[in-house]
Amino acid sequence: MALENDTQAPDFSLINQYGETISLSQFRGVKSVALVFFPLAFSGICSSELCELRDNLSLFADSGVELIGISVDSRHALRAWGEQEGYDFSLVADFWPHGGVAKEYGVFLEEKGFANRATFLIDASGIIRASFITAPGEPRAIEAYRAALSELQPA
Repeated sequence: MALENDTQAPDFSLINQYGETISLSQFRGVKSVALVFFPLAFSGICSSELCELRDNLSLFADSGVELIGISVDSRHALRAWGEQEGYDFSLVADFWPHGGVAKEYGVFLEEKGFANRATFLIDASGIIRASFITAPGEPRAIEAYRAALSELQPA
């Protein structure tokens, strides 16, 4: 079961596509975070979803929100995919332990071996303020991000 709104978001430290360590706690007191779980790099729905986010980065920047994509892919796969698609935001590898962060957030699909499409908007104090999950095979709409961003208070 996915974590609920108004609960503390579990901290994590994962490697992004450039080999840098990204921790949720590094944003505490600084800015809010949009944590976007997606199943797999290079897949059709994931590519179209993250390309839509790439094309709407101003939504996040204007709200003072750090966008972080997260999947069970290796950082090397994420880098190749990110460069191919021109993603200008962190893609972090929930590679080992396999899906560990997705499990903490309650969105890991054991039978599939990857995370569901789930988004958590976490405020600067580390509290989940908005979240949404779509059914398998169903992309998230940019309107859902707009609505979720409106739930956040500036840092």
